Amino acid sequence: MDRRKFLNNTAKIAAGTIIAPYILPSGRLFAQTGSQLAEHVVYVLFAGGVRQQESVLQRYLDDSQGLPYGGNIMYNTFSGAAPTQKIVYGTGAGGPNPIPAILSQTLEAQGTVFKEVSSSTAGHYGGLNALLQGNTANTQGLKSKPVYPTIFEYLRKHGGFPASKIWFVGNGIGNSVPLLNYSNYAGYGPQYGANFFAPTFTFGDDGVDYLSNAKVYHPEDQLSPMYQMKYFLDNSFKSVGNSLPLLNNTEEEKQEIKLFIKEMFDKTSAGTIDFPPVADNGDLQTIGYACELMKWFKPALTVVNMSNVDGCHSDFTGYLKNLHRADHGLGHIWDCIQSIPEMAGNTIMIAMPECGRNLEPNSIKDANQWYAYDHSDTNARRVFGVMVGPGVPVGLQLGSEQTPIGLTTDGVPTIAEILGGPALKNQVLGSGFLAPGSESWFDRV
Repeated sequence: MDRRKFLNNTAKIAAGTIIAPYILPSGRLFAQTGSQLAEHVVYVLFAGGVRQQESVLQRYLDDSQGLPYGGNIMYNTFSGAAPTQKIVYGTGAGGPNPIPAILSQTLEAQGTVFKEVSSSTAGHYGGLNALLQGNTANTQGLKSKPVYPTIFEYLRKHGGFPASKIWFVGNGIGNSVPLLNYSNYAGYGPQYGANFFAPTFTFGDDGVDYLSNAKVYHPEDQLSPMYQMKYFLDNSFKSVGNSLPLLNNTEEEKQEIKLFIKEMFDKTSAGTIDFPPVADNGDLQTIGYACELMKWFKPALTVVNMSNVDGCHSDFTGYLKNLHRADHGLGHIWDCIQSIPEMAGNTIMIAMPECGRNLEPNSIKDANQWYAYDHSDTNARRVFGVMVGPGVPVGLQLGSEQTPIGLTTDGVPTIAEILGGPALKNQVLGSGFLAPGSESWFDRV
């Protein structure tokens, strides 16, 4: 029996099933209008505070540590020669072995790079909110839902996408990240939110204990295991001070998710998750599961959060290593997309940090005696943006330090235009919720 027939047969008898992870109700089916630029978007929140100087400007150590060693450590993303001396960002003891490039042609060569985008804030959580809700929301605090509707809610309420086609893949459950999948704004909310999936938590020790066997619990005679499962799921959100809302979804969606989770436990046990060739930090492991999710669900929107580069507060060497690995992961995502028949040639990928890093260092030195960097000044509001896929101008670079082009809030109308055409883009822009000056990147091009 194939998977779809199994779903149809089991949906009728699954009323007592407990399913993980976070599932939201289906919306109406999206009416194809022919105005989409692509049927799929992958939006990578290149998060953790990425300094312009070591990323798009390719200065390596010559701008940060007073050492005359420049070069490009993000050579899946940007075109440019890698450093030739003082190599510390790769693998092996001391990091002397750079990770080989995955892509034969950089994302820059395949698409458009916005070299100087203005971030709405120098902070992480406010920056992530700007990327997802298109508003600066300067009063947005930790452990609070987004103030304004998110791109997830716009797509589901106004575009009609079902929840099973809208996913937010988090790199963990800390730092309020799980709260970003929908807002508390009146008329929007959880019924229009995204499925949130934190794979490194789900498939960690607790997940193995409670979820790996994908059991079906009968509510009359197995209440204890059901309550244990409920505790596990509620605990996923305990750190952000919120319990799970009451959510509904179709029985077919429940079974689809259950089969996916079961498959992921099997593949995790067998060591066959589609991880990047080097997967030695949490971001890269998250990316591997995001690739599996794309293969299974072929989402209209997949948002992937990263954060490992945030170590720059106290460990500049570790920051360089994780920046190099973030580029490795981005290359792997794009390579994975090309291997999925339904998504290859029909997916636009966007990547953008939530904030940058300071121009001047703090007083902390790492093991190499290199100074670390915080994020609080105007340099920390300088970021880059990358867009690649069908209809995206090839090999185009826009903006400079003197003439920035774009805002981090632009991601929301850009995605709306890709998946819903001019009508959805204009509806989002006309909502009154977006930061002044926000535009689709296609209009900026």
